[in-house]
Amino acid sequence: MIEINRETRETNIKCKIEVNGEGKSTIKTGVGFFDHMLEAFSKHSGINLELSCDGDLHVDAHHTVEDCGIVIGQALKKEIFPIEAVERYGNATVVMDEAAVTCALDLSNRPYLVYEVNVDGKVGAFDVELAEEFFHAVSKNAGLTVHIIQDRGRNKHHILEAAFKAFAVALRRALVKNERLGIPSTKGVL
Repeated sequence: MIEINRETRETNIKCKIEVNGEGKSTIKTGVGFFDHMLEAFSKHSGINLELSCDGDLHVDAHHTVEDCGIVIGQALKKEIFPIEAVERYGNATVVMDEAAVTCALDLSNRPYLVYEVNVDGKVGAFDVELAEEFFHAVSKNAGLTVHIIQDRGRNKHHILEAAFKAFAVALRRALVKNERLGIPSTKGVL
């Protein structure tokens, strides 16, 4: 289990991650919909996640969501790298009623995000544009190449939940043990 604490003038975050867990979580960020998304991420990735954030929510949720992404990404990087004996690549399409979102990712140690999710406005008090900020912070700090593409959907809650779950399932699949691969790169290092 990796533990990371990060304190700035905008947020105070405590995070514990265990990649090979049971999908158990304790999440408290003060942003209800975001907590729900992180609980779904933990459950469907199989990653144990304890996360608390005291953020400047009197401003808005931007710093809380982005900084949680930074910390989760940093913790994932420490848990995942150096990579050896895992599949490396993962993909998943998750459906939630009328919505379908696909995520493909590479444990590349080369951060990159493609985010093609066409939603705007709010889900509850959550600005939906913050989901992209979260995925950008995670991919950058974890060293992941991540493509999240909305296939279809109208309901913002369904679309975003499908995105978080698709990311979780793709990550779980990329982390599947495969001893035959050794270091899964022709370069011999990632």
